[in-house]
Amino acid sequence: MRKLIAGMKISVDGKMEGPQGIADWVEAWSDDYNVLQQVDAALLGAGMYPGYETYWTAIQAAPDKLLPMTGKFPTRAEIEYAHFTAEAPHYVLSSTLHSAKWPRTKFVRSLNEVAALKEQPGRDIYLVGGARTTASLIEAGLVDELRLIAYPLIAGEGKSLFATVKDRRELELRNVQQLPGGRVSMIYGTRI
Repeated sequence: MRKLIAGMKISVDGKMEGPQGIADWVEAWSDDYNVLQQVDAALLGAGMYPGYETYWTAIQAAPDKLLPMTGKFPTRAEIEYAHFTAEAPHYVLSSTLHSAKWPRTKFVRSLNEVAALKEQPGRDIYLVGGARTTASLIEAGLVDELRLIAYPLIAGEGKSLFATVKDRRELELRNVQQLPGGRVSMIYGTRI
């Protein structure tokens, strides 16, 4: 069975966005979780997908230009991730979205369909997010591994990654690593 691997960049207080609706502490949205070598598909929620598609399409189209969303040039790692977004199938968990610009995007309508997706042949699936989607898939017992990068700040107000998780979840620490800039990478297995 394929694993569903969630990757999120958070503040020490568990926020994935600050009060303005963005994680302004994150310098690049590349794969800092070392997940690309083991996945061949991505899963996102309806709230996150439109911005994700716009961001990575801009890098695909002009990797040497300033990004209009951030005012920064894409990093080398972001350009590498943009290649993944161009080639990999993307699944969007949504009951409201029905169309996407990327031809390899498909829609899944229920948690049962996500479970069925894990049963299909292939490599693991990268759960990109957002917060509600990740929390609902954790609640449903569908997330196999949680990869977090904690940034050395307390965001205060903002969107918490686990705000909608109702039930207690035990996690098994599999790896921890200190990264440059005071960041910490943590890999947890979920206990179901």
